[in-house]
Amino acid sequence: MATQLPDDFKCPISLEIMSDPVILSSGHTFDRASIQRWLDSGHRTCPITKLPLPDHPPLIPNHALRSLISNYTLLFPPKSQLNASPPPSKPQPQTLFSTLTSPSSPLNSKLVLLSQLTRLTKLDHGLRRQLTESGAVSAVLNCVSSPESVLQEKALSLLLNLSLDDDNKVGLVAEGAIGRVVTVLRVGSPDSRAIGCTILTSLAVVEVNKATIGAYPNAIQALVTLLNYGNGREVKEAATTLYAICSFLDNRRRAVECGAVPILVRIGGMGLERAVEVLSMLVKCKEGREEMGRIGGCLRVLVKVIKNGSKRGIQCGLFTLNYLCCYSEEMCGEAKREGVLEICLGLVEDDNEKVSRNALSLVQTLSGCRLVE
Repeated sequence: MATQLPDDFKCPISLEIMSDPVILSSGHTFDRASIQRWLDSGHRTCPITKLPLPDHPPLIPNHALRSLISNYTLLFPPKSQLNASPPPSKPQPQTLFSTLTSPSSPLNSKLVLLSQLTRLTKLDHGLRRQLTESGAVSAVLNCVSSPESVLQEKALSLLLNLSLDDDNKVGLVAEGAIGRVVTVLRVGSPDSRAIGCTILTSLAVVEVNKATIGAYPNAIQALVTLLNYGNGREVKEAATTLYAICSFLDNRRRAVECGAVPILVRIGGMGLERAVEVLSMLVKCKEGREEMGRIGGCLRVLVKVIKNGSKRGIQCGLFTLNYLCCYSEEMCGEAKREGVLEICLGLVEDDNEKVSRNALSLVQTLSGCRLVE
């Protein structure tokens, strides 16, 4: 099936696909023949920026873009080539991604190639599918394991794009993506760790992957460590991942065992509602409820969110508190003393159906205090 080649592959002067892309000193790329004609005509300004150029401006070959154009046209032949005989054979992965895999490839060439692929795959489902089918994942994962943090971050961004399609999610796990990403969570740069969390969240859309991620050695522990010591972005992304994978029962217990509850209570009290969302998952297991009951201040954090949070935060706070009160008479009494019953009566008529329903359920629990055995 023919695909329109991206505009990035076209020379800004000729508007044709570039066969020999070169970089001008202004930083823009042109086809060599077109920019040479421009210079030979006496122009000494960049055709795009109009900024002045030196008398003899160097033309630096853009090897990464040239390789990308070549590989892309092999994967997506122009319409004029569709009926050609014989059709081009499907290139081997080592040919397609030699720039990424070759130890002799300059770091900058790898970075440019990964950046181009990341930009192109963001919205192009067909290219994402073709890249995974042609063996790109192995090459990208090798870059994820690179000691060069900038290369690692670029590779993770591409891996995230490849994970967007449900058809790819199980395949990426089979290729070993979880292990590489968990290693990044433990020893990568802050930006890499945040992207790694987002990749795990994306993979967890497929139910079976939730179990696989949770069972992977140190995966949940690495997420909990980020909750405790990460920067703002890392904490938010780690909490999002925990929320996604803790819909699987065994992962709730694992998160509790790794010490997630006191950390979530602490950062929830600091204003991160995503932490309360995770607590609303962990409260569904006995170990989670028991841990929340042991932590002083947990109820006050939930009450604070119920009073001042967003609709989503209020909903999760009500749900969590209702679960706790269903299983603990002591928690029921403390909730009443904190004025929770009165707060809930005001929320029963809320225009948000989930908030209203959860508030009514908590009113009924506090009014009857019938405990679940």
